[in-house]
Amino acid sequence: MKLAKFLSKAFLESNGFKKQFFFPIVCLLFAQAAFSQQQVTGTITDANGIPVAGASVVEKNTTNGTVSDFDGNFAITTTSGSNAVLIFSYLGFATQEVPASSNMSVVLQEDLEQLSEVVVIGYGTQKRADVTSSVATVKAEDFVQGNVRDAAQLIQGKVAGLSVSAPSGDPTAGTQISLRGISSLSGGSAPLVLVDGVPGSLNTVAPEDIESIDVLKDGSATAIYGTRGTNGVVIITTKKGTNDMKSTIEYNGYASLATIADRMDFLDASELREKFAEGYTFTGANLQDYGADTDWVDEITRDAFSQVHNVIFRGGNSTSNMTASLNYRDIEGIFLKSNNERYTGRISVNHAMFDNKLKTNLGVIMSEQVYNALGDGTSFNPGIYRQAIIHNPTEPVYNEDGSWFERPVYFYDNPVSMIEETIGENRYRASRIDFSMSYDFGDHLTVKGLYTRKGETNIRGFYQTKNHVSTTESGQDGFASRGTDNYVGNYGQFTVDYDNSFGKHKVTGLVGYNYEDNMNEGFWATNRRFPTDGFTYNNLGSGQGLQLGEAGMGSSKNADKLIAFFSRVTYNYDDRYLLMASMRREGSSRFGEDYKWGNFPGISLGWRIDQESFAENWDWLSSLKLRTGFGVTGTNAGARYQSLSGLSYGDYFFNNGQWVRQLVPTRNANPNLRWEKKEEFNVGLDFGVLEGRINGSVDYYNRTTKDALFNYSVPTPPYFYGSIAANVAQIQNTGLEFLVNIIPFQTENFEWTANLTYSTNTNEIVSLSNDEFQLTNDFFDQGYTGEPIQISTHRVQEGQPIGNFYGLKSVDITDDGIWIIERPDGSRVPATEATNDDRQVLGNGLPKAYYSWNNTVRYKNWDLMFNLRGALDYQILNFSRMFYENPTIGYNTLDSAYDLVYGKAVLQDVQRFVSHYVEDGDFLKIDNVTLGYTLPKDAIKFAQTFRIYASGLNLATFSKYKGIDPEVNRNGLAPGNDDRDKYPTIRTFTLGINFTF
Repeated sequence: MKLAKFLSKAFLESNGFKKQFFFPIVCLLFAQAAFSQQQVTGTITDANGIPVAGASVVEKNTTNGTVSDFDGNFAITTTSGSNAVLIFSYLGFATQEVPASSNMSVVLQEDLEQLSEVVVIGYGTQKRADVTSSVATVKAEDFVQGNVRDAAQLIQGKVAGLSVSAPSGDPTAGTQISLRGISSLSGGSAPLVLVDGVPGSLNTVAPEDIESIDVLKDGSATAIYGTRGTNGVVIITTKKGTNDMKSTIEYNGYASLATIADRMDFLDASELREKFAEGYTFTGANLQDYGADTDWVDEITRDAFSQVHNVIFRGGNSTSNMTASLNYRDIEGIFLKSNNERYTGRISVNHAMFDNKLKTNLGVIMSEQVYNALGDGTSFNPGIYRQAIIHNPTEPVYNEDGSWFERPVYFYDNPVSMIEETIGENRYRASRIDFSMSYDFGDHLTVKGLYTRKGETNIRGFYQTKNHVSTTESGQDGFASRGTDNYVGNYGQFTVDYDNSFGKHKVTGLVGYNYEDNMNEGFWATNRRFPTDGFTYNNLGSGQGLQLGEAGMGSSKNADKLIAFFSRVTYNYDDRYLLMASMRREGSSRFGEDYKWGNFPGISLGWRIDQESFAENWDWLSSLKLRTGFGVTGTNAGARYQSLSGLSYGDYFFNNGQWVRQLVPTRNANPNLRWEKKEEFNVGLDFGVLEGRINGSVDYYNRTTKDALFNYSVPTPPYFYGSIAANVAQIQNTGLEFLVNIIPFQTENFEWTANLTYSTNTNEIVSLSNDEFQLTNDFFDQGYTGEPIQISTHRVQEGQPIGNFYGLKSVDITDDGIWIIERPDGSRVPATEATNDDRQVLGNGLPKAYYSWNNTVRYKNWDLMFNLRGALDYQILNFSRMFYENPTIGYNTLDSAYDLVYGKAVLQDVQRFVSHYVEDGDFLKIDNVTLGYTLPKDAIKFAQTFRIYASGLNLATFSKYKGIDPEVNRNGLAPGNDDRDKYPTIRTFTLGINFTF
């Protein structure tokens, strides 16, 4: 009932529909105009007289349509009488429009241009049939629908080898995205993102404003991007105008309701009282019954309502056209005071002159993002959520006088007061101006220049009032923080393209120059002990903390540059034998003095087997292409100035009657610092059978990262500082990727298309040391449990994969509730006698395989999309169980804390990191379900198209994992840690409309 009321309200109010307007639309939906009808039959064949089965036959300007049968025959009843025109289309053939007649014979002509779909590659485009690298394309009609976070979630589960997840429900958090495993120890795993050819982010443009997304996966495709291509390249193409396009206005709006996807089962008030009655005695937070019945998680959460509106204006003629869009996103989080509001505007103006030889484009993107800050500079304070789950459920929120109920227990604060007594706001503004100009000189030569100016600013404020626990228990008497950051970037690009065909030969060439600089600067200050809460963070100088030495401040500025020269050549012989070769020479200011420049070559070959004479009689074969490639890409050297020595101010000392601040070394110079070099080999097979109704690809890759960057301990002297950043380590990733597209059923009124992906990844640390820099051992530890366990969670070791959990292996429990640990040699001891030397590998936090099954079903004007995806063969460290499935702690516990462990005894040991809390994470998710209805053209007179849809995201999860969600953090060197304080994942329900007029 609650959801029904929400959907009604969302549709009638948030999307601008009043009841007076909605009722006529419903009436129009069922109204049918009377037209004269004509029965049309016919046969569809190709140029050789072979019947074409499954060809589409649609009456022009209507949704009335059918498909041809196995013998090429079709029948349709037109609704436009003698004026009816039929549109015939099929994959690989040119579309034809033919006036309807009683008995028709239609011959479709092969269309190689359509058969070879154009895809976006580095600094240009290429026909799909000519692509020799591993490239995936997802069009807007196949995007995930509903309240998505960013561009990456649009293609979640759509690209083999690309992992996209949303492990946090924070409305300001984006997705985690990685391609073909982890290839760096210190660098990130996110791919390079280009928006209309310019480096950007997944949030540069609104998801509703994206036309297509291309993913360059292997080294031969990404080598042309040099030091930024190691993790792959995601190319976002926005919606634009075309020559002589009809002026249109496109609207896409929806309203969403978000709820917590799942909750951990902690003791409620009645269950805690039962434990008191059973004789359990507690300390700390659960010392006694305080008489209330409080669900602390309910107190700080809500059902979150969100709305998104996007309008696109398009129009123009053969010389000038324009696209303008406005996007508004108001996303609520499930925690109180958790939100994300964003405005984005985009304008793209194209103009052609001199017989279309000179083409110019001016593009502007501007956005503003505003959200509440529950942490100092952050949207979410994880400590608030922790306080809610560990709080005694018998405690009240307020005292009888209306003040906050607080107790002086270590790290134990009222979570509701922490939210209500915090005031904060972060405001980000971003702008991007693009100007490009190209000139076609004829003789197959085109020159293009592009310049982009980017800027981002933010200002943030944070305040904890005098009623906040930081004052009532810690005596801060009000705390304020203020900060600002500024970013300015310039991007320039100049290219010369050559394209020519002679006989059976087709050649293209590209040479270019690329320049990019980036500058970041920032300032922050804090103070406390304010006379009033009235100014919050807007009058830092009124606090007395400065005089007492309790204030702080800081500022920073850094910059870097990238310069590159690049080239590429492609060769096609007789549409059978294909070649692509590229080279990029790039210089980075981050590199050491002796390694400023690097070379990044790439080469790939293709063989279109289906074009060979011996395949002419393979009627079942639509396409078959074998391709292979090799490329070298890099990762830019870590932080800026990392190749240079660094000094910083340390503590004060008294000298000659004055206090002098120490100047101490913070970084050693390394003139040999250079890019991480990834060498990748890829072999793939693209195929299509049964006239394209089954098609797909298979890829195998082997990528080796050499000179991986890491910090190594060094002696002092001769070094000034105890560690140095050096290129030493080697990492290897191998894997298989499968993609299959199928049309299982296709009839006159019904069509079902399916897409299946499956990918594997195997990772190994080949080496961590060389002759110059060595680790003390062949491993180092990563990850951290936090207080009170305070131990690392992962070990990165030579010969082992990244992501190994490393801890004590629990195999039993004593009669008095103490863990029994199995040592690496097989012997067993109580946990009280175990040492760090008894730790061993307990599992791995990175899935060995990912899979998805995406489906689209269309029946007349109805459409249904449902997507399933999952991950296999990996483990998760369940922090919530590790900390709260223990009856000895002084805070609230999980219900399961009182279960018999191994069927023998209730746990009475201290909190420990043991294998009992390392769980299998395999899962299957019903990730996205969307049901839509497109109104017939004659039902809505004011619009060309009108569609209503309902959608759900993260609807159901099937897994043995006992935590909230098995899709946890997979970034960095400690993947698989399901932190106890993370923002819970959410489930969303959406109701939306799309229309164009």
